[in-house]
Formats: sequence, structure tokens, C-alpha cells
Amino acid sequence: MTVPSSFSALVAREVAHEPDASRIELAKETVDETFLPRRDAPAVTIAVEYSSVNFKDALAITPKGGVVRDYPIVPGIDIAGTVVESAADDISVGQKVVAHGYDIGTGQHGGYAEYARVPADWVVPLTTLSTRDAAAIGTAGFTAAMSVEALLTHGIRPDDGPIVVTGASGGVGSVSVDLLSAAGFEVHASSGKKDAVDLLTSLGAAHVIGRLPEDPDAKPRPLGRAEWAGAVDCVGGKTLAHVLSTTRYAGAVAASGLTGGAGLATTVLPFILRGVALLGIDSVQRPIEKRRATWQQLESTLRPRRLDQLVTEVPVSNVHAALDDISRGGVTGRTVVAVAGGF
Repeated sequence: MTVPSSFSALVAREVAHEPDASRIELAKETVDETFLPRRDAPAVTIAVEYSSVNFKDALAITPKGGVVRDYPIVPGIDIAGTVVESAADDISVGQKVVAHGYDIGTGQHGGYAEYARVPADWVVPLTTLSTRDAAAIGTAGFTAAMSVEALLTHGIRPDDGPIVVTGASGGVGSVSVDLLSAAGFEVHASSGKKDAVDLLTSLGAAHVIGRLPEDPDAKPRPLGRAEWAGAVDCVGGKTLAHVLSTTRYAGAVAASGLTGGAGLATTVLPFILRGVALLGIDSVQRPIEKRRATWQQLESTLRPRRLDQLVTEVPVSNVHAALDDISRGGVTGRTVVAVAGGF
């Protein structure tokens, strides 16, 4: 198994648009092995079978999106496929793997190409998951698993009371609903998408509620009525402030998102009067051993039960439309990108 003399890739390039502006063009190109990065450290070359659509991928083709170091770049922060070359002792040619996080799709070429090369210590071997399911889980599902793990490690248990998941119709939120309900929690799924109610209910949500806070223009209260034993917050901003103020004594909030804004206008009162814990979730720089351990959980005790209900599949040739949808907030669940045979 080797890299062919040429292969297809979706390449994002920055082009001049006006004297003081530029735009990002994403187009199919035929490239060769020299397009793949050279590595001093042991590297793994992957025949990409699947990737996925994430908000960060949309930012990668957005002018001043703030995630790409330099153009040109192949977007796709998730890579799932088969190893064709390996300089690592613990990763074999022919092995099914997944890779995500670090600089993939932002600082080096990602998954929207037929082949990708990444450092060996960014790669997670798969044992029971297919590459399609691994891509369906991807960064979003991995972040959801980290969030659930963080709540459980903090000591939150189903008997403590309900868990709220904000941004529940998105990738992180929908997988979180599935994982939490499977763990026995009473899940309240918060979403502004009325057409997501049936999906969230089918994933195990006991209640589907609207966006939080209900009145986004109301002045936030330092402490609200205590409702939640814990939360998975995928939104940030006013939503996170509201969730913190309404979390019960000794509860915890796992926060991973900022679609509602990066600011956090709150007070210390939830922390010093109720002992609420704010648990930051970062899946990008998670060390590889911990990353692999979480994926082992995703292949066993934390394996999503209803993954197929979450997934829409598109060929890589149609990924631009899916990126437009997610940038407008129009995507529900997870979108898997078929790369092998998808050009």
C-alpha cells in the first residue's frame, strides 16, 4: 500500500478580492505525494475514507475565520481511514485509525483529501468502530465524551437530578444527549430548533426545552432557581452564565462551546455560595494517551447507542454546501463526509 502518483484534494486558497479584502476559495485539485507534509518525527500516512463537518471547518473557509494559520490548506479536522505508510512501531500498515485535533485542518492538511499524513502521536488505532462511525463521532462526539467523563469524574450521578445540555441539536450536544441518557441521567435538551424535538427525544431526552435563557435580553441574575445537577454547555455567552446561575449546590458544568459568544458575564456567587464547578473541555490539545483512553471508552462503555439517527452523509464533492449550512446554524446532529469515492 502506497500513495499513488496523484490524488484528489479539496484545497482552500486565499485570493485577493478587493484592495483591502480577500476571499477563500475551496476547490478540487489534483495533487501528488509532495503535497503531503514531510515529518522529522515518525509519521503515518492515511488513505482517508471519511471526514466530517464541524464549525471549525466552516471557519477555515471564512475570511478572517481565525482558525487557519496559513493558506493553502485542506480543511477537515477529522480523519478516519486506513494506514498506508507508517514509521511508528505501534501503528501498522492496514490498520484502521482516526486522527483529529492538534493542527489537523488548521495548521496542516486535513481530511478533505484522499490521503493525509500526520505525526504518529496524533493517531488513534481503532478496534471495534468502523471508520465511518469514527468520523461520525469525530471531534464533536469526542468532546461530548470528554464532557460526560468530566461530570462523572466530578461525582455527578443520575440520582443527583437532571442534566441540561445546551445547543443540544448540534454535534457535541446531540451526542451528549445520547451518552447521558444511556448513563441513566434525566436529560433536558435545550435547543432553538423546533424541528429537532423528535430527534432529541429519540436520543433519550426526557424534556426538550427552548434556548436558555428564555429571554435573552433580560438582565442576568447572579443566582437563579436551582434546577440542574449538572450541564453540558456547547454555547457559552449568556447561556453559560444562565446555566451556572441555575445549577444546584455542588453541581458542575462542562463547557466546550462559544457559538453564543466568548464573553462570560457572571458573578462569583454560583461558585462561592453553591459550590458550582466550571469544567473546561478542550479536545484539541488533549495528550495522545488520554485521547486514546477516551476513544477506548467510545468503543465500549461510552459508545453512542443511536449514532445512525444523528448522521447525515454527504460526498466530499458536496461538502461546501454542508459547510455553508453549519456556518448558518442549519445543521442538526453530525454530517459525515465520504472521501473515498466521493470526489
